[in-house]
Amino acid sequence: MGSRFCFPMSFLISRTLRVVPATIKPSYLASTVRLMSTSNTEYQFILSSRPDPSVALITLNRPKALNALSSPLFKELNQALFEADADDSVGAIVLTGSEKAFAAGADIKEMKDKEYSDVYKNNFLENWGQIAKLRKPVIAAVSGYALGGGCELALMCDIILASPTAKFGQPEINLGVIPGGGGSQRLVRSIGKSRAMEMCLTGRNVSAQEAAEWGMVSRVVGEGEGKVVEEAITMAKEISSKGQIAVQAAKEVVNAGYELTLAEGLRFERRIFHGLFATKDQKEGMAAFAEKRKAQFTNS
Repeated sequence: MGSRFCFPMSFLISRTLRVVPATIKPSYLASTVRLMSTSNTEYQFILSSRPDPSVALITLNRPKALNALSSPLFKELNQALFEADADDSVGAIVLTGSEKAFAAGADIKEMKDKEYSDVYKNNFLENWGQIAKLRKPVIAAVSGYALGGGCELALMCDIILASPTAKFGQPEINLGVIPGGGGSQRLVRSIGKSRAMEMCLTGRNVSAQEAAEWGMVSRVVGEGEGKVVEEAITMAKEISSKGQIAVQAAKEVVNAGYELTLAEGLRFERRIFHGLFATKDQKEGMAAFAEKRKAQFTNS
């Protein structure tokens, strides 16, 4: 159900969107993006690649189901994400889907016959939240539908870049349930109570432009197939050029701002800031600035 419930593709797309494409191409296959192979792990529901030595690109790959988020897919996704997070050569991660759908929701066929005792006892969807444990930045490159679980997955990422074709929504209400992967909680923090209520109670879709105006996404990129992935990779390379310790520290303090009072957040930020003076990257970064040269960070 929503970032950390894809809907039965036939129901969701025909009822809510009235579009059911048979096949979709991974959006990163634009000629402007050259891929490099990465780990030897073979996946069934995702693609993992390196468009740059410092950037991990993970692509959801269930085209016939518009990238519906099933448990097997999430198992592979978590594995690939944590492998990238543990790889010292990776500075940032890009997560994307296809031109037609980032992810159109959770796999309803998988969950429609589940009982309360099952989902409660086994903490259903708990593993969707693993992405929040990553220390490296994750950029969502969203084209097409990001509905239910797809919207929630995007919201779990640190930065969202949207194609002009992107559509965000939490249509779980149409299925007699509510977001179950964090949608209601993350939306209220990113776009406020009233707009979060509107999305969760009406199930209506939000355009890329509207999402940008509301502050749900960082920005809407230009038109063109693969453009949003290209922009996300460029941003990831820029982030990867910084010192990894400072990048991870910045991510930590910004995320803490969601949970702490202002006074506590300011104190936490200051302590992390102080701690960075124990790193070699701080010495190099400030020396390079004073000497008017480019810093050579060693991530130490």
